[in-house]
Amino acid sequence: CPGSTVVYDLRSSRVVAEEIKKAGGQPRRERSGHAYIKKALADARAVFGGEFSGHYYFRDNWYCDSALIAFAKILNLITQAGKPLGELIAPLKRYFGSGERSFHCDDPRAIIDRVAKQYRDARTDYLDGITVQYDDWWFNVRPSITEPYLRLTVEATDARLLATKIQEVSPLLGPPAGRHADEDS
Repeated sequence: CPGSTVVYDLRSSRVVAEEIKKAGGQPRRERSGHAYIKKALADARAVFGGEFSGHYYFRDNWYCDSALIAFAKILNLITQAGKPLGELIAPLKRYFGSGERSFHCDDPRAIIDRVAKQYRDARTDYLDGITVQYDDWWFNVRPSITEPYLRLTVEATDARLLATKIQEVSPLLGPPAGRHADEDS
């Protein structure tokens, strides 16, 4: 619906806001978490909301989380287009993302302050932890509300820049909390 608000998790790719605008919608970036997304949906009377974790909320379903509705809509799009899903989403793969990585941390505030100082030349906000943005890459560091971890999400315009920035930012955050799926053995 043109002009309608769509709420999305701040860890989502830049492509999300770009595509919402392209479709005539109003993107609303929100903190991560069910309670925050649902409140933003209600406050904005948004038509849809999605989380990086794969939760999808539809206004016409009283903002209940429904992967089944999302799945049905995707199936309808595939049927109408007569093309495989991979072909339909290929134009959306404009950026390279790290997924979410975890780091042990006993003092999240101190780390976030250090990150803010290190990247003071960037566009920065504190909606959930700290988000640092440059034209060709961005990252978010946020404290877990359930574990003594900081969570890192990085996105860049190319794979090499992504790898470089992950290596640059990660040492600022503390020891990694386990291996990541995209790391070599």
